[in-house]
Amino acid sequence: MLFRFIDGINEVVGRVICVIAIIFAGIIIYDVIMRYAFNAPTRWAFDVSKQMFGFYFVLLGGYALRYQAHVKVDLITGALRPTPRRWIEAAGYPIFFFPFAWVFFTRSWEFAQRSWAQGETTYGSVQLPVYPLKIAMCVAAGLLLLQGISEFLKLVLNREEYNRHDA
Repeated sequence: MLFRFIDGINEVVGRVICVIAIIFAGIIIYDVIMRYAFNAPTRWAFDVSKQMFGFYFVLLGGYALRYQAHVKVDLITGALRPTPRRWIEAAGYPIFFFPFAWVFFTRSWEFAQRSWAQGETTYGSVQLPVYPLKIAMCVAAGLLLLQGISEFLKLVLNREEYNRHDA
């Protein structure tokens, strides 16, 4: 079914992007060792680690939604039985989530196109291209929107995959 396909995409992306955390940590450790042990700080490590953290942060949004890891305010729904809670949560997607995700997607698309057209780079000591990160924002918005569709379908169809956090 459609939601399994979307869940699979975000699962693969999430697992691949998690590897960036290891690389990210390695760069920071390398820079700290070079700076304090050899008194030879790198010029590139700060900018590279900042960009890698950006990739890591934005691209895991769909993965986090898949596992219900986003912050929720359960003041009302926490006290409800599963069926009314499910319908209230389902109503929240078209009212709040989909408009936000659509604006995020369209604005980040424009943002990425402009950055690509300008050949935008960082202004630090090492000039790295910025447009890959801005393109990643657009991809992340698309993945988040797709995962929202999957979660909405699970709620409406009362699929067990969504109810995993009710136990």
